[in-house]
Parts: sequence; C-alpha cells; structure tokens
Amino acid sequence: MINAVGRDIPEEILKITGKEIFQGNHYKDGYTYKMDGPMTHVVMDGRESKLVPSIADVLVKCGIRDGMTISFHHHFREGDYVVQMVMDEIHKMGIKDLTICASSLGKAQNGIVPYIEDGTITNIQSSGVRGKIGEAISAGKLKGLAIMRSHGGRVRAIESGETRIDIAFIGTPTCDDYGNCRGIGGKSDCGVLSYAIVDADHADKVVAITDMLKPYPNFPAHISETKVDYVVVVDKVGDPSKIATGAAKPTTDMRKLMMADYCTQFLIHTPYFKEGFSYQTGVGGASIASTVSLAKVMQERNIHMGFGVGGMSKPMCDLLVNGQVGCLLDTQDFDLDAVEDVKELKHFRISAGEYCDPYNKGAIVNKLDFVILGALEVDTHFNVNVVVGSNGVITGAQGGHPDTAACAKCSIIIAPLLQGRIPAVCTDVTTVTTPGESVDVVVTDYGIAINPARQDLIDCMKDVDLPFKTIEELRDIAYRISGKPERVQFSDRVVGIIEARDGTVMDVVRQTKPFEFS
Repeated sequence: MINAVGRDIPEEILKITGKEIFQGNHYKDGYTYKMDGPMTHVVMDGRESKLVPSIADVLVKCGIRDGMTISFHHHFREGDYVVQMVMDEIHKMGIKDLTICASSLGKAQNGIVPYIEDGTITNIQSSGVRGKIGEAISAGKLKGLAIMRSHGGRVRAIESGETRIDIAFIGTPTCDDYGNCRGIGGKSDCGVLSYAIVDADHADKVVAITDMLKPYPNFPAHISETKVDYVVVVDKVGDPSKIATGAAKPTTDMRKLMMADYCTQFLIHTPYFKEGFSYQTGVGGASIASTVSLAKVMQERNIHMGFGVGGMSKPMCDLLVNGQVGCLLDTQDFDLDAVEDVKELKHFRISAGEYCDPYNKGAIVNKLDFVILGALEVDTHFNVNVVVGSNGVITGAQGGHPDTAACAKCSIIIAPLLQGRIPAVCTDVTTVTTPGESVDVVVTDYGIAINPARQDLIDCMKDVDLPFKTIEELRDIAYRISGKPERVQFSDRVVGIIEARDGTVMDVVRQTKPFEFS
C-alpha cells in the first residue's frame, strides 16, 4: 500500500503489526484512548527491603522468562554500562526471545550482538541504533523486527499499551534504598532521567541500578520510590566522559560553521524571531554551532529567548548563564557542562512525554518556534532520512527529529551537500524518517532551499542576501560534483519499520544484500 510519502508498505507487515500506513501528520488529531497502566505490587510494610544484592538475583525476583519485553534508557549515551551487564546475566540464565524496548541503542551496546545472533534478543524497539547492532539488523540477524520510533512515538506506544514493558532497568547515578532516583549527585552523573520516566510509570516491574547509594530520602527524586520495585548497587553504571561523543561533539569544521551562520541569518529574518521566541537544536555539530551564532545576534539586538527545549549542550546552557533565555526544559544532556548546569534554578527537567508525546493533551514541542536539525539525506520532496546510511545499513536514530519538525513553526534542516562523496540532497531518500510536510527549510554549504509549501517564508526572504536555491538545484549541484549515486540494493525481507510519531508506518527497512562490514 502506498502511504502519504509515496512509500510502498507491504500488506504483510501491516497484518503482522496491526498498523496503518502513514496518512499525514494530522491524521490522528482529536483521537482519544485509554491510557494503559502497569501491574503494581502493593507495599504496605515498611520493613520490606527493596535492596537486592545482584542483577542475577533481581532477575529472579522479577520473574524473568522467555518472551518478555525489557527496557533501558540511553542518558549515558556511549558511556552506558547497564544494558550490557543486564543482558550478560540474562544470557547466562538461558532466557530467549526477548524484546528490548530502549530509548536508543548505540556503540556502547555492541557487545549484545551475539545475543541477537543466538536468539536471546529477537525484537528491538528503539529510536534507532548505531554501531554493530545496526549492522546486525541490516544483515538480517534479528529474528523478528526492529521498530524505530521517535522519542514521542516511544512514549505513545508505551502509554497506549501497544508496548507492554515487563521489566524496566533504570540506570541512575544516585538512589536510596527505597528507590528514589536522581540523575545527579553521584560519580556517574548524566543530569536527567527523562526517557526512563514513562518506563517507570508503566512497566510491571521497575529495577533501579545505581553505583551510588544515598541516605533516604534521595530528594527531590527524578523518579519516585512509588514507581520502583527493587534497587541494585553495582560498581559502575556508566562513564560520563563518553556522554559528549559522536554527533554530540562541538564542531570546528569551517563548512559546518558557515552553515550555522546561514541558519542564523535565515532565522533572524523570519517573523518568529522576536522577544520571547522558543528554540531547539539537534545533536549535530552544525546544529549546536548555530546556537553560538544565534547568541551573538540576540546580544546585539537585545532579544531574549523565552525557553529552550530538548537535549542540552554547553551553548544552550551559556544562554541561561548569560541571561539570554528565560528557562531551559531539559530531556537529555549532551555534554558534562549541561550535566552540571541542570542543577541551576531555571534549568528544568521534563519527561519525554511532556516534551513530545503526540498522545497527550499538548506537548511542549507544540509551542516551538524554531527547531534546527541534522540529516543524513534530504530529497526533492523535503523528506528526511536520519536512520539508514547511504550503504543501506541502519546507523542513526530518529530521536525527537520527527516530533519537533512536525510541530515547530519553522523547522530547519542543516546538512552538508555532500556526506563524504555521497549527495545528502537527492531525488529520493533511502528511507523516510521525517516527512517533507514537516520540513520548512534546508540549509547546506552550497545554498538554502525553502519548501514551496511555505510561501510565507519565501516572501519574507525576498530581500535577504543569502544563497537561495530550489531543492532541485541543490540536488543537481550535488550530482554534478559526485555523480548520481547508485540505488542501494536490498533483498525482499523487511527487517525494520520506521514508525511515524502517531504509530502509523512511515517506511520499512529491508535487509541489505550481502557485503563485508568494516
């Protein structure tokens, strides 16, 4: 069946999953549902201890068995230890056919690939995957399906009961013996625990794993004792020094800095750039650099941001330090400066549901003026791909990309025209992760394209001295430089689903034809 972005979704996949094809961003506006709740173990005797001596013991207490769904968060990013230590113990017990529901999976979890190959893990639900796990899924080693959801889509799936979590494992920098979790105050601080809040609210069993046991009460709790069944103390839950790695690193690339300046110059000539505007950047180096560029103009014009939201990095925190923003609404910290800054009075922690869940009575992203995002590919329909690489291998994550792009008044994609020798602007993206109707502007090092659907933005840029081009012109420049790329060859088997934020099917990911991994 052909969906709203022109992708042919196999009917077999729709039957297996019970899903509908994507029919546009607003297809489910006004939809109502009954929120799903967890099985809750009532504790009325204060003498009952929640402390359990080991992960192996807590797995037994939780009744781990074949076919369960277990969950993790990724606030430690590439420094995470929790997924591996839990999966190692599960593997020793001979448990099979598990579904992992993670907010994201990356290189820190490369060690679980053998558990995919031997059937310990047969399904994965995540905002995306990087590293060896993505290679394994793309090569068809996962028995079931990988379902890639946005951060808001993950909350929606859990709250609606589409995904039922049997056991949630929450790595927490500090915790007391009764389960009050905090993202700060320990030796492995990650700042916030935003992605794990929905897990704590809806999982049948919740296990807090910490390397710093604090005296009771560990307040103010980021996740409450009322949600936690057991507490396990380990030597180390993560390495904070690896939070700011990969895409989260600041850039010194002159090309990316130029794109950041283009982005700022475009932004300040829109009608939304005014006192009290709201703003978010993605994790990419050019996106982060655009905040630095924007801060200079804000200072020159004495314009203040009302709030910044999403993942936080040092440039966003500097706005707060310098009095240039009213407050920060934080779902994830991309560097240690942000982890430290989250202790400030006007730097607030929010849940992923508050941030971008499409199935509530109004998420914060609905109030966004600007969002600055990256991309692997953008096509001439303004569709964006942030998950599947040019070789067809799953190598990225949706994160909050589709959520923020759909809701912001002005969504701007920053991407170099060429990723290495591969055109980032093309006729059709390999895989659609964010639909073109959500994307307003594409900024590259060779020019800026405005979505023709945004005539209002085109009109307000008529006298602005920036290198404007059509999206087709940008594609043609890319093809002249590098040549038209060959289409990736896939086999027929579907190994993954790209969900729209409302749970409909945006696209599918097929198994790559055999080739050698690096």
